This record gives sequence, C-alpha cells and structure tokens, in this order.
Amino acid sequence: MRVEIWSDLVCPWCYIGITRFEQALAGFEHADDVEVVHRSYELDPAREPGATESVTDMLTAKYGPRGATMDGEVAELARGEGLGYRTDREVGSTLDAHRLLHFAREQGVQHRLVKQLFAAHFAEGTSLFGTEALVTVAKEAGLDPVEARGVLEDPQSYLDAVRSDEAEAAQLGANGVPFFVIDRKFGVSGAQPVETFAEALGTAWTDARS
Repeated sequence: MRVEIWSDLVCPWCYIGITRFEQALAGFEHADDVEVVHRSYELDPAREPGATESVTDMLTAKYGPRGATMDGEVAELARGEGLGYRTDREVGSTLDAHRLLHFAREQGVQHRLVKQLFAAHFAEGTSLFGTEALVTVAKEAGLDPVEARGVLEDPQSYLDAVRSDEAEAAQLGANGVPFFVIDRKFGVSGAQPVETFAEALGTAWTDARS
C-alpha cells in the first residue's frame, strides 16, 4: 500500500499532521507493507528565492493584527504533540528544499530528510533558505553533501519533478496541505487526529484486499 503526502516544509499543519500520521502508522499492524512517498507543494510558489521575512511579519501582512498571535496558538498545539516549536522563524521560498527531497528519494532517505527539515525549521529555528543551510541539513539526513550541493546549484535539477507533483495535487483537488492520498483512492486532508489516519489506513487496506 502506498501513502503519498503532499506538504510544504514551512507549513506548521504539515509538521503536526505528518507527526500524527506517523503515530497512526506506528500502530498499524501492516505498517511494514506501507510505502510512504513525500510529494511537493509550495504554499507560496511566487516567493522569490532568497527573499525571507519573519513568520510574524508574514502572518500579520496576510491576516492583519491577529496574525501576530496565530503562530503562538499553533505552537501550543505542536508542543502538545511533543514537538519542538519556535516562533522566531523566517520563511522563504521552499523550492530548493523540494528539489532536494526528490534527490533524497532516489537515495532512499527522503523521509529522513523531511524529518530533518521540519526539525531544523520548527524546533531549531534554522534557516532552510540558501544552499549552505540546506547542504548542512542534507548531510545530517545522510546525503552526500557534495552531491546535494550539485543538485542545489543547478536550478533545473528536479524542477520538473516538483512541478509534476504540484500539478498532480491540483488534479486531485488539493487546495491546501497536508494532503494524504492512499493508493490513489482514499484522501485525508489536514492535520487530522491520529484516529482518523488509523481508520483511513485500515479502510484502504481492507479495500485493497476485497
């Protein structure tokens, strides 16, 4: 059984939702027979590479005065899941991080890189925006830093794969992330409770064998 997860690396709901999905998968009796594939989705594809701002400034510009407190509210939810969460983060283009994830999939460490990127951004407040920062995280995830740098320094490397994922998300009706698709038949949208993911896994498993 295959689970595809569309997410963005600066999306706090993806950080929380994928954690909850992992908890459900850990309790699923057929977990060893489940393949998890991470797909690309940019929340802000128009953002220029290298252009960063604080998450507070971004949310305030988008939502007005309430934006200044929104991230703190999400932080409490994340910490309730046992996740580290800093509110003094910066946001920027995630295109390069997504290109690197496609390379990581070929190397068999995609999920590990996703976890490292989430931890760096949310728990540590480390920048994900720039070649040097991404190479450091890539190395921690088990990628060859020279090869990772080569991917990042070629703006066309894995670009088609990222765009293909984003086009597929649109075709599947995803208008936000996280978005989970099981065997291209069952969809779960958002950071749902662990029980919802567990039920979806069980339903899909039974359906595939009926």
